[in-house]
Parts: sequence; C-alpha cells; structure tokens
Amino acid sequence: MKQYSTALSLYKQIKLMGIPTDLYSINISINCLCRLNQVAYGFALLATIFKQGHRPDLATYATLIHGLVLADRVYEAVELFKKLLRDKLCDPDQVMYGTVINGLCKVGHTSKAFELLTFMESGSCKPCVHHYNTVIDSLCKDRMVDNALELFTHMTEKGGFLADVITYNSLIHGLCNFGRETEAAKMLRDMEKEGVSPLVDTFNILVNAFCKQGSVKDAELAVQAMARRGLHPDVITYNAVIVGYCLRGEIDEAKKVIDRMMERDIVPDIITYSRLIDRYCKKKRIHKVWRLFQEIQDKGLIPNVVTYSSMLQGLFESGNPAAARELFNKMQCSDALALFRSLGNKESMEDVGLYNILIDGCSKCGNPSLAMDLFDELLLKGLKPDVRTYNAMMRVYCEEGLLGKCKELLRKMEESGCLPDSFTYNIIVRGLLKKNECGEAEIFLEEMRNRGFMPDHATFENLLVRIPNVGKILVCEQLF
Repeated sequence: MKQYSTALSLYKQIKLMGIPTDLYSINISINCLCRLNQVAYGFALLATIFKQGHRPDLATYATLIHGLVLADRVYEAVELFKKLLRDKLCDPDQVMYGTVINGLCKVGHTSKAFELLTFMESGSCKPCVHHYNTVIDSLCKDRMVDNALELFTHMTEKGGFLADVITYNSLIHGLCNFGRETEAAKMLRDMEKEGVSPLVDTFNILVNAFCKQGSVKDAELAVQAMARRGLHPDVITYNAVIVGYCLRGEIDEAKKVIDRMMERDIVPDIITYSRLIDRYCKKKRIHKVWRLFQEIQDKGLIPNVVTYSSMLQGLFESGNPAAARELFNKMQCSDALALFRSLGNKESMEDVGLYNILIDGCSKCGNPSLAMDLFDELLLKGLKPDVRTYNAMMRVYCEEGLLGKCKELLRKMEESGCLPDSFTYNIIVRGLLKKNECGEAEIFLEEMRNRGFMPDHATFENLLVRIPNVGKILVCEQLF
C-alpha cells in the first residue's frame, strides 16, 4: 500500500500519547522517511535510538544506506558502509551489499561495484545471482559487453550460479546494442538449454535490434518464435516492427501491422501512430497523415511532441502553411501536453524545435511577418533560440532587406552564447551581396574564413557576380 505518510503520522501520535517506542517501530519510521526522500530526518531518528539506549541493528543501517542511495547520495552511502565494516558496527548482509553495489552502478562507478563483488566472494557474506546481475547490466550499459560476458562465465562456471532471465536479458541487450545480433540469438538458445524460459521482454530486445538493422524478416521470425512458445507480442513488439518497416520505406506494410494489432486486441499507442505519421509526412502523403491523426483523436490518444513536429514539418513541406498554423494553435491549447503555454513546464522550455519548424516554414512559404511574430512569441515565453532559430530569422530579415536587424541578431546570438555556424555566415554574406553592400560582405567573408567556414555554392555564385576578384581567389584556393 506504501502509506508512508500515514505510518509516520501514527508513529507521531504514539509518541504524543507517551507510549514507549522500540527499535522495530523506529526502524519502520526511518524507512518511511527514506522512502519519502527525507533521509536527513531518518538520521535524526538514529540519534533518537541512541538517546533511548537502543543499539542500532543491521536493519537500521541498511535502511539508512538505502535511503542515501534513493536520494542520489551514493558517496555518503559508501562512506557509511565503510564505517560499518571498519568499526565492526554490524555485519552487512546480502541486501546491504546489494544496495551499495546498485548505488555504485547507478552513478557509473561500475569498476568499484565489481571490486565490492570480488570482496564479497572472498568474505563470509557470499554474493548471489542478483549481485552479479546488477554488475553485468551496468557493464553492458557502459559498453563493456565483453567484460560482462567474462563475468557471466565466471559466475556460472567458477561460481556455480545459475543465471536467470534478468542475466540473459542484460547480455542480449548489450550484444544487440553493439550490432552482435547473431551472438544475442545464440544467447537466447543457450538460456533455453539451461532451462531458463525467455520472456516477452527478451524477444522484444531481439525484435527491436533486428528492426533497427532493417532486418524486418528476422524480426517477424522472432515474433513467430514468441507465439510458438506461448508468449504474446505486446505493443512494444509491434512498435519495433513498425519502425523496421518504416526504416525500409515500406509504410503500407507498417500500417498493416496496426491492423494485425487490432485483430489481436492490442491497442496501438501514440508511439505507434507517431512513427507512421512521421514516415507518411516524409513521403508527403498528407491525406494519410490526416486520416491517422483523426484516428488518434477517435481513440482518445493524446498527440505528443513527435506527432506534432512531424505533422508541422510535413504540412509546410507540402505547401500548406495555413493548415500547419491551425494545427499549431490546436497543439498549443492541448492541456495534456501543456506545450508552449506553461513557462514552468520543462519539456516546453526545452522544445524550441517546433518553433524552428514554423519560423522556417513561414519564411519559405512567403509569410515573413508571421515568422517574426513567432520569434517574438518564442522570446516572450523565455525559450532560448538555438542556431537553427537564429539562421531561420536571419534568412527572413535578409529576404526582407532588413540587414540592420540581421546584423543586430548576429550580435545578440553571440552574446547569448550561441555560436554562428557556416549557414549563418552564408546567409549574411548572400544578403549583403544581394543589396550590393560588397565592402561589408567582404568583412563578414573574412570573419567567416577565420572561423574555419567556407562559402557554399550559392554564395560562390553571388561572389563571382558581385566581387569577381574575391570569388576567383576563393575558387583557386579550393582547387589548389
């Protein structure tokens, strides 16, 4: 039930009534405080234990160490653990060792976790498969799969431990992340030989890996293998297959996967639809996009940032800015996403990408005033423009002949810590050349070259027309 606050309230009432509390009840209260991320108060109760003449036991210290790990104070947890060993305050058990090993892995100190595991092997408190699993999984996440395989061999052959499904899942995932699907498939066969039954998660790892490699046929075979073992593919399985077909450009086959899901009473989620919408947009099949978007709404699903980004990009590239703006307004009003309307929302604060799409789209569709309005709106919301935002706005200003604003924006860009790139300089130089401000264009051209950037093809063509001597020199430099 996890009613930690209720349990603490009851403990306080007992204290107020003058009923003596024992070590057991205090330990429970410490655990509640740690679970509520109030480990400091947990240590305050440790002082209470001493005041009442009790001696803290293994459960007391184990709970506090666990609380420190939960609060991301792993260094303090390790120091307390060392003190327990050094001062012989208690003999740590497998649970306490497991907590410390997990904490070390959590903060990326896998080598230290491995050392502690080795220490356990030589001590009186021997490790169990759970301890090995934690280190093996961390090694795989640290891209040290071969080290994980060595530890696996040591665990099973020298240690005599039987690996479980968690062990194999970690290793299969690690191998797949390195493109070693053949070894991962062999690992699956080996686990079955050892009497360990794979789960849906196990097959999902393989299906996802095959699909990312574009081997949808192998992924479909893995799905069939699941069915033969009495396992039922879930929405994660089918989402991976959909991604696989989309990567191969077989969007209609991906759509058929949704039909298969519906036949099996598996409800597609927003990730499923977002993948398809993204691909249909890239193929400019906008009628299919709208149909899927309507299907999303009919099913009561809430579009996410990926859904909207793909649709906005697709609508602009298909030459339909009005529909994109309408969609953008709908997206802003969405209570579920709370995008762009709430300054306190972390996701909206970080997602300037949607504005970039709109500003760039408005510029290309001949609506510079709307692009400027959007840029002002972005700044008013406290969003931080990135280099793409600045480049899009500079393109708008240059096309409108507002070179003063363009240069001012470049200054603000650098003041904000956003460095201009090759596109930035090419936009400015072309804008100046278009206005026949050749002297200033040469100044920016020199600055551009000093920063290691070169004019692109369009800028070269303008230079050869407006400043032939400079253009010819640059051409010669590139050739020789």
